[in-house]
Amino acid sequence: MSSATNTISIHRPELLRFPRDAAAVVVVAANHTKFQRVTTASWTMAMDSKKSSFGNYNTSKKNKKEEVSIIPHWESSSSSSSDFRFDRLQPSDQELGTDQKRLEFGHYVARQALLDEEFWTAAWLRAESHWENRANERYVDNFKRKFADQEFNAIKRRSRGQIGQKCTCIVTVMKEVKNVKRTVIKSVVGTLDLSIRYMLHGETFPGERVRAHLFCSINRTDPNKYGYIANLCVIKSARRRGIARNMLHFAVESAKSDSVEQVYVHVHRSNIPALELYQKMGFEIVEEASSQLVEDQTYLLCLKT
Repeated sequence: MSSATNTISIHRPELLRFPRDAAAVVVVAANHTKFQRVTTASWTMAMDSKKSSFGNYNTSKKNKKEEVSIIPHWESSSSSSSDFRFDRLQPSDQELGTDQKRLEFGHYVARQALLDEEFWTAAWLRAESHWENRANERYVDNFKRKFADQEFNAIKRRSRGQIGQKCTCIVTVMKEVKNVKRTVIKSVVGTLDLSIRYMLHGETFPGERVRAHLFCSINRTDPNKYGYIANLCVIKSARRRGIARNMLHFAVESAKSDSVEQVYVHVHRSNIPALELYQKMGFEIVEEASSQLVEDQTYLLCLKT
């Protein structure tokens, strides 16, 4: 069943620029480097305009036919490894182990992504969200494939860790059901990134424009450690079920367990529903950053844990 949706683009994407010219090549932005300040992030969420709250979602089979995520199967540089299989079955809880952090809610579980197939599905969901309102554009399918391929590699690179920060790809998957077998790509319904970073010397919030030495260093002390959330998206068929909210809660709790006292996110100023959601969860606008973000039309929000 198709329904009208409003897409909440919390910040302009940092990963790719998509030229109008079909012959042009998609350009990847520079990766995080040792002395680079925190970059802006991309959060895309879609909210059904016909529903007013997470709790009012009607799961009746008579009223809504369950949609299935269509993840394209093609050979690419990222998915051609011998261990990568599009038909890989969702691992059982026993196979994953009991020591892994997880948050169970309803029919879903939020946890860290572990398999390449989970990374790939997370990348594809981000591509779908990014191009959701531009389905009629020329060559959009090619752009989505290129986006997903590059984002897959970027997720894996970030997950291996970078100097001055660590990044975790969080996914929400369907709960294990007895006698029901699902592939990994059909079990993942949502994703986001949680980064643990340190302020640069002189900064009081991420990305602050301060006068710094040519070779400024990362201030590796606990008071300067912070969490940063980005790239949140949920599959269309599973929206309005509290998945985004619970993934955010899981990310914040994960940051707290890593001795983080502040978690940040960028939000576009025109996204009133998004602002209301974060503020309900305790995020507050960082007023000191507002004047520096006027040009980008974004707010920096902070949650003190």
